[in-house]
Amino acid sequence: MKKKDLSSRYHLIDALRGLAIINMVLYHLCYDIFEVFEVSPGWYATIGAKIWERFICVTFILVSGISMNFSHHPYKRGLIVNLCGFLITAVTVIAMPSQAIWFGILNLIGCSMLITAALREPLTKIHPLIGTAVFTLLFSFFYGLPQRYLGFFSLKLIPLNDALYQFKYLSFLGLKSSDFCSSDYFPLFPWVFLFIAGFFLWKALERYPLSEKLKRRIPLLCPIGRHSLLIYLLHQPILYGVCYLIFQMI
Repeated sequence: MKKKDLSSRYHLIDALRGLAIINMVLYHLCYDIFEVFEVSPGWYATIGAKIWERFICVTFILVSGISMNFSHHPYKRGLIVNLCGFLITAVTVIAMPSQAIWFGILNLIGCSMLITAALREPLTKIHPLIGTAVFTLLFSFFYGLPQRYLGFFSLKLIPLNDALYQFKYLSFLGLKSSDFCSSDYFPLFPWVFLFIAGFFLWKALERYPLSEKLKRRIPLLCPIGRHSLLIYLLHQPILYGVCYLIFQMI
């Protein structure tokens, strides 16, 4: 990237993305050790692991929504991220069918980019604070959709009919069927609402004199954040290979 582009870049956003990807790598390392190689089966279901996983994903999706404001080719970028998600699906189905990933976080982000790009013109007519609030509320209301209810996060207000969840191929929408299984699952609903909330959040923040502070570089985190997609694609095969050497061959 040219120097003039870096000088106008909001490096703190890169740093937040870098922090999220580091957290994700560490989380997946623990998942491989404890769950895949069964050092401590059941770790994934503990409260600490669930909170850690939610924190990583919320950060990653919010930052991706914020970054949508700076994308010059959102359709191209959305297609590339989706293709990377499909590649991960193909690799996991072939190499580790028991840990296969169907509609993981990359497919969610790729589809969210395409949807937000298509809706960008009407979205820009909404006041940023209202948009942030409305789409955050929509995220909370639909949060329980895969668990067959609507409400406010874990508060169940409206139970949904089981008939909506009979079709396996609608699971990507959040209508998770009983026979659907994925080791990384981020359905379009509710998570697209969080992505769009991030899109509005930046528009709300840029109304305040924060731009210069957001351009501050954080040496280690910023370059990691700028290469987060490549790191995401490579980290699991590397982690799995290292764990395999340690637990199966030594």
